[in-house]
Amino acid sequence: MFSFRGDAHKLFLTLKKLKDIHSNKDLKEAAEIKSFYESLESETLRLIYYRMVKEQNGTGIIPIFVTAIPWLLFLFSDKIQDFLFKDGILIWAIFITIYLILLTVSAFFHFKEKAWAALHIEIIKDVLEERDNIS
Repeated sequence: MFSFRGDAHKLFLTLKKLKDIHSNKDLKEAAEIKSFYESLESETLRLIYYRMVKEQNGTGIIPIFVTAIPWLLFLFSDKIQDFLFKDGILIWAIFITIYLILLTVSAFFHFKEKAWAALHIEIIKDVLEERDNIS
């Protein structure tokens, strides 16, 4: 059945069905990431954390760029309309199709990158907090 619930709920449902929860590939991947970060020195880990925060905040440029394109076209709207509608609607349809595909792909990558950065940031925070609590 189709659901609008996100990946977190899908993961929950998958884990609920498994007999061995640790065999799930998503959990294995997160465990591998955590294990790698635990093998690094705290100072190196902090530097990676700073870079991940920059990465997470920097991914916002993609949607800004894509949503700015219509405003740029609006500046030249008379000339663009003359060009696009000169020979009928075919060029216009191709342009809109390409633009919508680019918009969809960029939004998908934007949120995927933001989610991965958030995962790494949370794992790094946990590792650093565990070290601070031990010492």
